[in-house]
Amino acid sequence: MTTHYGPAVHTPAENDGGPPSEAPAPPGHHRPRRSRFGRPWRGRPKDPRWVRPAFLALLTATALLYLYNLDASGWANSFYSAAVQAGSQSWKAFFFGSLDAGNAITVDKPPAALWPMALAVRIFGLSSWSILVPEVLMGVGTVAVVYAAVRRRFSPAAGLIAGAVLALTPVAALMFRFNNPDALLALLMSLACYLVVRALEDGRSKWLVWAGVAIGFAFLAKTLQAFLILPALALVYGVCAPVRLRRRLGQLALATAAIVVSGGWWVAIVELWPASSRPYVGGSQNNSFLELTFGYNGLGRLNGEETGSVGGGGGPGGGGGGQWGETGWDRMFNSEIGGQISWLLPAALILLVAGLLATRRAARTDAVRASFLVWGGSLLTTAAVFSYMAGIFHQYYTVALAPYLAAVVGMGAATLWERRGRIWASLALAAAVTASAAWGYVLLGRTPEYLPWLRMPVLAGGLVAALGLVFAGRLGRRTALAAAGLGLVASLAAPTAYTLSTVREGHSGSIVTAGPSGASMRGGGPGGGGFPGGGNAPGRGQGQGQSQGGPGGGGFPGGGTAPGTGGNNQNGQAPNGQMPNGQAPNGQAPNGQMPNGQSNQNGPAGEGGRMGGAGGGGMGGLLNGAEVGSEAKKLLAADADSYTWVAAAVGSQNAASYQLGTGEPVMAIGGFNGTDPSPTLAQFKEYVADGRIHYFIAGGGMGGGMGGDSGSASRITSWLEATFKEVTVGSATFYDLTAPTD
Repeated sequence: MTTHYGPAVHTPAENDGGPPSEAPAPPGHHRPRRSRFGRPWRGRPKDPRWVRPAFLALLTATALLYLYNLDASGWANSFYSAAVQAGSQSWKAFFFGSLDAGNAITVDKPPAALWPMALAVRIFGLSSWSILVPEVLMGVGTVAVVYAAVRRRFSPAAGLIAGAVLALTPVAALMFRFNNPDALLALLMSLACYLVVRALEDGRSKWLVWAGVAIGFAFLAKTLQAFLILPALALVYGVCAPVRLRRRLGQLALATAAIVVSGGWWVAIVELWPASSRPYVGGSQNNSFLELTFGYNGLGRLNGEETGSVGGGGGPGGGGGGQWGETGWDRMFNSEIGGQISWLLPAALILLVAGLLATRRAARTDAVRASFLVWGGSLLTTAAVFSYMAGIFHQYYTVALAPYLAAVVGMGAATLWERRGRIWASLALAAAVTASAAWGYVLLGRTPEYLPWLRMPVLAGGLVAALGLVFAGRLGRRTALAAAGLGLVASLAAPTAYTLSTVREGHSGSIVTAGPSGASMRGGGPGGGGFPGGGNAPGRGQGQGQSQGGPGGGGFPGGGTAPGTGGNNQNGQAPNGQMPNGQAPNGQAPNGQMPNGQSNQNGPAGEGGRMGGAGGGGMGGLLNGAEVGSEAKKLLAADADSYTWVAAAVGSQNAASYQLGTGEPVMAIGGFNGTDPSPTLAQFKEYVADGRIHYFIAGGGMGGGMGGDSGSASRITSWLEATFKEVTVGSATFYDLTAPTD
């Protein structure tokens, strides 16, 4: 048997009817020159005329969908928006990802995801649009990359299906309109998969090296999550690449070096930079980015032991409940996650198996099978880690799955369609449509008040389409196309409905979810996040005494649920709120505030007011900050240029709110959770003695390491309250650090 080590170029017959990749021209043959301006509109010479206009229409529709009502989210996650603002004012803050232009502390991630937004703010000024439009462009770019990857080895229709599936996935519509790092991560991981597929076609090193560069920069967006798909990509290339084994190993070594260089240069600078002249590394306990990477943002996410976190997760081994939801094989389908990502996940799994079955007899270097392995392997490895990780896990993390899932659906649908004359292929295609329609029916049933009429048409349309697809090989082409079209509409109708609900609502805070109210039991309604582990604090002061308790129920560490008022979680109201240790104090939620809902944070206690004192947002400002009143802005603006920080506050969200409200640097004591040992009491006293901080904003953050009183933030707060004069402005309380009580 002769092994072929040259480029694997498929004819249309070999790749099931799809046009082959643009392989290098044979020796002595020259491709006709194309106009530089004509190609974007015309596309490939052999493409039907509808292909390129359809692709451009897909990108345009995606952009318009994601831009719609964009400013409704305001600052979105004010934690990152404040860092963007700081980066637009200070290049040092830009480089390190500092939360404030005074460079007291960084966000708890590397800064790559902040850089595009900070540059946009430098150019266009600070606004919700200048922060969020770069995220929209990343979403459009991700759709384009997935289309290009699928279209190369399959048909244009397969690429369009993949792009549409991605654009209409609810969690994708959420996160490509939000300022968390996940948008850039999804774009770069999609690009890495595309580049590996290119490398698998011709065995050229440059594609694999560029894939390594993409993964390295993805590391600078969200640390070790970028490495989840590395085992799958390396294994597929090591086995399937069309070059000799020694060359494959050498190319993988080059790609590894590219990852280290593209992701490690920034890490090396931060670690070598004198700690005294750079900001504290937020999220770490020892001012070390490496500790942050392998601890809080690394192994801690897997085993639930994140030092400085607000709670662990389900126990190792799966099936456990915890502060961050149930773990286990079915996590991606449960009531917390299902409505975000899983609409076409059953179909994707069926199509992945069918695609591998269809190519089982192909050569080792077959690029079609390799494409299934690249995208399918990335889907399975990422989903497996998400399903069993016991640490901090939010529903929106699942946007990482969306490109992989979309690509598998597009590739699988095209492969089975070309083989529809074979009974097994037509049955598999029908099974995928049936699974999508049935699962859509189930997921829509979890929000029975949202479009209740849609469930039956989705199910009925899917079943009728599946019946037609069973006999697609015997029907005329038009009839078969009609059945396929109906199946596609039935499969996408339900996630599209959730996506439209998502773009109609604003989303803010640290934990956001896609879909209508009730789409995620842990996340609540539009814009809502929730307490870790499920539910939200009941709003409007209507928690009723003793909670129901129960495993995994706690929103704060300790668990338990307090009956709520029902409805969605906006305006201070949330279903089935959860309180610490199973009981709401005095039968009420603290001041009616729940994390992340679109609450009226200036309202009085019991009417959507603040939790944890003035300036606090959800969980004492942990999950969302406060709305800053005009009187508070005026107070902080007075003589602001004389201070490095106009104020300090416990917890990054509270500090971010005041910083965004005033445009002036505000120090976040203790970082995001208020549990980082930065600054120490001695350092803070030195700042005050040097006249670098004007005010302290009372309330907010966990402060003492899981709510205790032993943390640096608690010691600083106690010293300030005993030493300086209290100033009340509206409903907010400040301490004037230039006016001692003595």
